[in-house]
Amino acid sequence: MSHQLPPLIALRAFEAVARTGSVRAAGNELSVSHTAVSRHIQNLQDRVGVAFFEREGRGLTLTGAGKRLLSEDIPCV
Repeated sequence: MSHQLPPLIALRAFEAVARTGSVRAAGNELSVSHTAVSRHIQNLQDRVGVAFFEREGRGLTLTGAGKRLLSEDIPCV
């Protein structure tokens, strides 16, 4: 069984959205469109099979799974 890590760009998009609470703000920070950020988040969630964000008004909040992923200390190898 292969344990491949998700694409780095998807993890960067996740981190930026988690920190800013906004797909648009994350896109501005990463110098990509909010559509691209949204697609990276959706692909990451589809790949893992878990929702990391919930809509709250016009922003996003982390789910329990999102909070766990954000708090993971993944060592560099």
